[in-house]
Amino acid sequence: MKAQNGIRTATLLLAATLSSTLVAQDLGAVRPIRQVVVSIPDRKLAVLEDGKIIRTFPVAVGASVSPSPRGEFKIVNRIANPTYYHPGFVIPAGASNPIGTRWLGLNRKGYGIHGTNEPTSVGKAVSHGCIRLAIATWNNSFAWSA
Repeated sequence: MKAQNGIRTATLLLAATLSSTLVAQDLGAVRPIRQVVVSIPDRKLAVLEDGKIIRTFPVAVGASVSPSPRGEFKIVNRIANPTYYHPGFVIPAGASNPIGTRWLGLNRKGYGIHGTNEPTSVGKAVSHGCIRLAIATWNNSFAWSA
């Protein structure tokens, strides 16, 4: 096990690239490289900018029967007020929606980073494989995903 910017890492690591270096259209400036690194054993999510941690959050990760995927993934969509789809039922946006009010979908179908309507689950291994954050934390941080 090695330390990367103060976050313990191992093969149990989910990394999602938020954006690559891009030229800002209006300023001609280079945007920083922004990444999300999730330490599954530590149940922590870190937002890195140009390799430096700018924010960390406690998270819930996949339960032993439905573990969070390991590897590097890209964020392929960002949805405010998402609808929850699970075999056999659909839950529209609202207070009973288990994925909360924000969704960052990964390039692995069915997996993402999202809020939760069960804040006591944060810090535990209880999800269907997604990474969950407390809704208040997530809503206040959704802007960094753009």
